[in-house]
Amino acid sequence: MYCLQMAARPTNPNFMNGVPELLILHLLQHSEMYGYELVQAIRDRTGESIALGEGVVYPVLHNLEHDGAVTAKRKPVNGRSRIYYSLTPAGLHRLAGLAANWTTLTTAIQTLLTGEPHAQPLS
Repeated sequence: MYCLQMAARPTNPNFMNGVPELLILHLLQHSEMYGYELVQAIRDRTGESIALGEGVVYPVLHNLEHDGAVTAKRKPVNGRSRIYYSLTPAGLHRLAGLAANWTTLTTAIQTLLTGEPHAQPLS
């Protein structure tokens, strides 16, 4: 098993832990979705490169709801009740920050891998 450990720096978070949150917020900016729909959308839209189980998605959704980044609304669908999640303005702000950090980080990694000089520092 591989373990990625990063130096403890407030400007360089453990980015792998933030991937589910980033993907969920991104999907919710386009439309409200329920949990399993998010699981399927992440799998489908990443060409099955990323497959998050419900055991990952639901805790992230609950944390996002607790933090005010998403709202949850129960709706009846075909005789069933589903909880749909929607992005809030705070969630949109959070998504913008996560996306900017992710872009900076992936650019820095790509620069290192390709050997291009002068990568921009992570902020």
